[in-house]
Amino acid sequence: MKVSNNCIELVKEREGFRAKAYKCPAGVWTIGYGETKGVKPSDVITEPEALRKLLVRLDEFTKEVLALLKITPTQGQLDALVSFAYNFGSPALATSTLLKKHNEGDFLAAQSEFLKWDKAKNPKTGKKESLPGLTKRRRLEAALYRK
Repeated sequence: MKVSNNCIELVKEREGFRAKAYKCPAGVWTIGYGETKGVKPSDVITEPEALRKLLVRLDEFTKEVLALLKITPTQGQLDALVSFAYNFGSPALATSTLLKKHNEGDFLAAQSEFLKWDKAKNPKTGKKESLPGLTKRRRLEAALYRK
């Protein structure tokens, strides 16, 4: 299985494109469409280059997500889970109740678990806070999951 354009467009929309490296709200160096792997403060990227990187990374995350699943997902479920893993990381998904509920076949409960993941650590305070952008993304992923 591969992610669909629904996943690619969701990630592109929610991450947005940035040509110059920046620190995300959690304080992580980021570039392009949310790429964090190996990013340095002086990095610059073109949009076509960022899209190529995004597609490669989504393929990597798809393989990681599929390896965690005990139940074959629908296309919408895969798209939502890969978007989630791209944003929070496969290790977070691997230890989540979201994954547990999916693997138990409790898809309604799994869908509601997305909404619990709308917080990031504020680099200034060190405390986790809900971020409106993450809340919106989790709602979009939950809707995609139930498709």
